[in-house]
Amino acid sequence: MNTPNEITVEVAYALPNEQLIIPIKVQDGITVKEAINASGIRAKFPDIDLNINKVGIFGKLTKMDTKLRHLDRVEIYRTLIADPKEVRKQRAADGKIMKKGGGDLIA
Repeated sequence: MNTPNEITVEVAYALPNEQLIIPIKVQDGITVKEAINASGIRAKFPDIDLNINKVGIFGKLTKMDTKLRHLDRVEIYRTLIADPKEVRKQRAADGKIMKKGGGDLIA
């Protein structure tokens, strides 16, 4: 149970084969950055760089100084390996036919 000035939030990060969601109780008024630091998630995933990785709350991009509300889920996003627009352009330039889902269609 939360005390009067305490809220519960979650901090989440996922790799292709692993996901971690850490629920934490924090003081009301905490920022996204403070919650990430309080969660200890960067000890488990040292590749997280808050100067590079974007963050969001429930799938919507946000800033590190955004104040959290009770039951918010902070999500740390990985950087893209390849820009999806560039991949599509390259496939089009190569003359490949695309099927739904981005795979190659065998004709």
